[in-house]
Amino acid sequence: MRDRLLRDGYVVLAIVFVVLRLLAIEPWDDSVDAYAYWATRSGDLYAAAGTGLIGSYLYSPAFAQALAPLVWLPWPVFAAAWTALLLAVYRLVVGPRLALPLLLFVPIPFEIVSGNVHLLFAAAIAFGFRYPALWALVLLTKVTPGLGLVWFLVRREWRALGIALGVTAAIAAVSYLLAPADWWRWLEVLRRDAAGPLATPGWYLPVSLLVRLPLATAIVAWGGLTDRRWTVPVAAALALPVLWLNGLAILAALVPLARASRSALPMALVRARSQPAA
Repeated sequence: MRDRLLRDGYVVLAIVFVVLRLLAIEPWDDSVDAYAYWATRSGDLYAAAGTGLIGSYLYSPAFAQALAPLVWLPWPVFAAAWTALLLAVYRLVVGPRLALPLLLFVPIPFEIVSGNVHLLFAAAIAFGFRYPALWALVLLTKVTPGLGLVWFLVRREWRALGIALGVTAAIAAVSYLLAPADWWRWLEVLRRDAAGPLATPGWYLPVSLLVRLPLATAIVAWGGLTDRRWTVPVAAALALPVLWLNGLAILAALVPLARASRSALPMALVRARSQPAA
């Protein structure tokens, strides 16, 4: 009964929130990051680009091109559809039993309200061990959390690393052929933001990316060498260009990784017991 209440409670809450977005009921009609994605319909992707500018689009042209069929929907419809996607992906990552109680982890509801891509990152990381092509989403949006691929590097999992980088390169190549000028503008945005000081409102960790990147790399490298998958979402969150509070929603990936770790332990014990004695 408890599990059913948790599952059904989340579904009801999700439906209500999506409907509030669809009907543009204040204040739930506002979704800052989702609006930035929707605003790419203007065709001028980087008119307001700059780290710290609320609502500016900062990702690669490839992400905007992938969203192109959706951004021509009216804003309330797009906001509702994007919110429904985030809610569905979040439930897929953490499971139906934990979806409702984990909303008490403040970064997750903040993420759903703002409409960013961190829950999509959580899914890409959680399932990226099996489907490494999912890392293309990370590399073609916020870029630096892609250092999670160091996991495959230190473990010499060349096939997985090759798939992740190859799929990313293939998508980027096609995207560049469609909009070469936008790609050059995006690279300039990345260069300018990396060199400039951080000045942005909101709740974020005021520590330079140049300080956080080596630490994140060390964490995921250690995790790869010692078979600790939980280090990948931790390192990816730490490596975000700006570590906003809602960026910690990436840590939702810890739930399926912990679950997989627990299920792998009995199998390891069975294999150990089946080994012949020396």
